Amino acid sequence: MAAEPAQQAPLLSIEEQTAVGILPASHWQQQTTEEEPIDDGASSIGSFMSSTASLSSSIFEYRQIHGRTYHRELGTAESWEPNDERHNDALELAHHVYTMVLDGKLYNSPLDKKKVQKVVDIGTGTGIWAIDFADEFPNAEVIGTDITPIQPSWVPPNVKFELDDCNSEWTWADNTFDFIHMRMLFGIIEDWEATFRQAYRTCKPGGYTESFVCDSIFRGEDGTVKEDSAIAQWGRVWNAAGRKMGRPFDVYTLELQKKGMEVAGFVDIEVRDYYIPFGSWHKDKSLAEKGIWWKMNVETDLEGYLNYPFNMVMGWSPEETAVYASHLRKELNNPKIHAYGQARSVWGRKPE
Repeated sequence: MAAEPAQQAPLLSIEEQTAVGILPASHWQQQTTEEEPIDDGASSIGSFMSSTASLSSSIFEYRQIHGRTYHRELGTAESWEPNDERHNDALELAHHVYTMVLDGKLYNSPLDKKKVQKVVDIGTGTGIWAIDFADEFPNAEVIGTDITPIQPSWVPPNVKFELDDCNSEWTWADNTFDFIHMRMLFGIIEDWEATFRQAYRTCKPGGYTESFVCDSIFRGEDGTVKEDSAIAQWGRVWNAAGRKMGRPFDVYTLELQKKGMEVAGFVDIEVRDYYIPFGSWHKDKSLAEKGIWWKMNVETDLEGYLNYPFNMVMGWSPEETAVYASHLRKELNNPKIHAYGQARSVWGRKPE
């Protein structure tokens, strides 16, 4: 797959970084990286391998940033996530984590399997959610949209994938879908209210729209995540980078899902929050298992989660980012640090 040089995104100045509490890259180079006890809880789960096949087409050229490939720019699209095999593996793991968080479900909306005929998954990524949903709803047509063709070629007959930028005007007719699904679109959507307005327009009367995101900030039980820790800094960088890019990461904190649905006109809006420990430290067996899988997801491609925000937006060099990543990885593997994240699922109905 051909790659074209990436255009430099606007950098966040040192002054802007300092103003929001982001420590400079030099801080991490001055810190020691002594060995810490390792959280090896993942050994009880085993390894997870993904063999997702990617569609290929000579008409698409990907950007390359420090050895990683990214979505070609389509419309106004410019994604912070890599689209290479390593990150796709992480996305497959993430799907498993989010399904576990929803207690084994793919959605929370009260869908009637007899009535659901047409569904769209916005920002489908590898397409795994769309495929699983199509298996559960064999009589429904399921469309997965994304700005890059990384979905598998062998899919259920009721699934198809389309190249589309969700930040551009949606081309579907009014009242098209019985269910519109959006998952983990933080750092991607430019205007959440505008997006939900488009969802409202294309949703059938009586149909549902649902959005799931994780908080961009990791927090700590018992004060174990310090303000100057690599874990705490990660969320600050993401949030600052999102503001600079014009595509917020702090969707959870700003409550953009519920607010956007209300503005769009959805009714019967419901909100459900989730608590997810990071790693195996939690005493609750179910939560610990979720934490193990979440840790595996992040560690599958930690560099991919850091590369664009730190290098392209913050202006750090690859070497500086690598040093920070080593500190972050050490903290994430320290069982004495009880880090956790939060997630939120919001769904609403279009009035009949």
